[in-house]
Amino acid sequence: MSLISYLINGLSLGAVYAIIALGYTMVYGIAKMLNFAHGDVIMVGAYVVFTAVSGMGMNPYLGILIGVIACTVTGVLIETIAYRPLLEVSKLAVLITAIGVSYFLQNVALLIFGADTKSFTSVVTFKGLSLAEGRLTVRGETIVTIAACILIVVVLSLFIKFTKPGKAMLAVSEDAGAAQLMGINTNGTIALTFAIGSALAAIAGVLLCSSYPALTPYTGSMPGIKAFVAAVFGGIGSIPGAFIGGLLLGIIEILGKAYISSQMADAIVFGVLIVVLLVKPTGLLGKEIQEKV
Repeated sequence: MSLISYLINGLSLGAVYAIIALGYTMVYGIAKMLNFAHGDVIMVGAYVVFTAVSGMGMNPYLGILIGVIACTVTGVLIETIAYRPLLEVSKLAVLITAIGVSYFLQNVALLIFGADTKSFTSVVTFKGLSLAEGRLTVRGETIVTIAACILIVVVLSLFIKFTKPGKAMLAVSEDAGAAQLMGINTNGTIALTFAIGSALAAIAGVLLCSSYPALTPYTGSMPGIKAFVAAVFGGIGSIPGAFIGGLLLGIIEILGKAYISSQMADAIVFGVLIVVLLVKPTGLLGKEIQEKV
């Protein structure tokens, strides 16, 4: 039973990584940039929901909605102010800017909320399930997190495949210049991508802090890095790849903590990534793209 319990917890943690990784993979797939501030948008969403629910006594669902809106606005502002002016310059400049935005968000949170750890109250009201005559208990947060991840992946895939904005995203990801010549607003499409990714970050932040109820200005840093690893692991630019990479990474991390060493779990996660990239540099579901010279 302990192995099954670890696997379920791994799927729950991996589902959070997968939701965050979707933001990374969408932005990279469409704008060809790595938004390393994405992890800190998670923290912004968690703090907004914490303030709304615990500080102002709002309904948790209303608090989540406000958190999603706040993160969506934050993501669009980051893209418009920090990244858009750098689209035509070197990728290194964008990367350095992303790191700067990450530190900026962390320090703003420090000034507003302080460095003390806040106790995040779970927004999940479902109590969970007791299986195998009480020998296995699955928490409500675990079930809701996994279900939310699956629903998000399905809805996002359908959105990109069947809607006009989704098809515009596909066109921009294939060739931004050609898409612009065909009348697609590339800047608007990139901004929409950031908006969707940041909204997902808010949901991930709420689910993460509901399962692990400790909130600090650095809450999003390590999950953000691990979600980036998951995106690369699955094949960055691929939505199914982000989903599979996130789930596998969560399972590997939990099993590593349980059977090897809790202190070595992070090293195991990054070590697995190195092995995968040595064997298949494009990730599990990534495709090799031939560039014309």
